[in-house]
Amino acid sequence: MTDLSSWTGVPRPQRQVLEGRYVRLEPLDPARHGDNLLESARQPGADDRFRYLFEETPADGAAFDPWLIKASSSEDPLFFAVIDRRTNRAEGRQSLMRIDTVHGVIEIGNILWGPAIARSRIATEALYLFAAYAFDSLGYRRFEWKCNDLNEPSKRAAQRFGFAFEGVFRQHMVTKGGNRDTAWFAMIDSDWPQIRAGYEAWLQPENFDATGEQRSKLAVS
Repeated sequence: MTDLSSWTGVPRPQRQVLEGRYVRLEPLDPARHGDNLLESARQPGADDRFRYLFEETPADGAAFDPWLIKASSSEDPLFFAVIDRRTNRAEGRQSLMRIDTVHGVIEIGNILWGPAIARSRIATEALYLFAAYAFDSLGYRRFEWKCNDLNEPSKRAAQRFGFAFEGVFRQHMVTKGGNRDTAWFAMIDSDWPQIRAGYEAWLQPENFDATGEQRSKLAVS
């Protein structure tokens, strides 16, 4: 059994920039990121991308701005814009949430990676930067991913990223007028060294061709 007699908890994540090779995560700022994020959110297929989020697809800036202002001022969830370093555009958002400093547990959630970065090295590195920040910089013991159990793409993504499936909480929430059973996934600090090595090998520039397509698949288990 792990001896935690000297455990004193961990600090809260801060509003700071997290830099990667392909992506930069910036604390969400309406003035800096709002126009890009609205444009990204409104790209074709928007209703499918918003289906399992808590908010609806924004029809226009007037509908989007209240969410943006509320999200940018929130401490938990703590939102970041996902910046494609090639274009310097905000092409998505994600948050650190359900922040439990006493027990060292934190979750990535509210993920919306627009079509310009979804299923790319940019999105993968955005996830990696959060995990590295949680485990390596802040000392958290557990990093979680949760989603609607009907959301098959999200469940596949969680396992690709190295989260272990832990079960389903039945009738966990009521969302958008319907029931949500929630699928739980997590990685823990003892998993992280092997997972981190897989990410860092996969993210090397030589693993991608001139169009950004991967040469080998992410291997984190």
